[in-house]
Amino acid sequence: MKFYRNLYVGESIKKPNKVKWRLRHNAGQFQVYVIALAEGDDQLEIYHCAFLQQGYYKKNPPYIIGIAGGYAEAVDLVVEITEAALKETGRADLKRYLFPEMSKR
Repeated sequence: MKFYRNLYVGESIKKPNKVKWRLRHNAGQFQVYVIALAEGDDQLEIYHCAFLQQGYYKKNPPYIIGIAGGYAEAVDLVVEITEAALKETGRADLKRYLFPEMSKR
């Protein structure tokens, strides 16, 4: 499981390193949601952390952009990322905003 270098963390997450450790070790967490890069044309996806314990995600771990302490907080983080992308680039291309080095290739 890979985490974004500048991981977005919701306000209710008090110990992000502990949450990351628990995500890596498939420890249950009731209120933790992750924001991950979507495969294909979509931008980002929001998952409850329990989905990451499924076999598919063990073989194909998502690239995690943010962690939140609830679904509403995860949506707020996506809005925050989108607003920052619009302000900086004038576009809502979140993948290009998060990884500008990839768009230069």
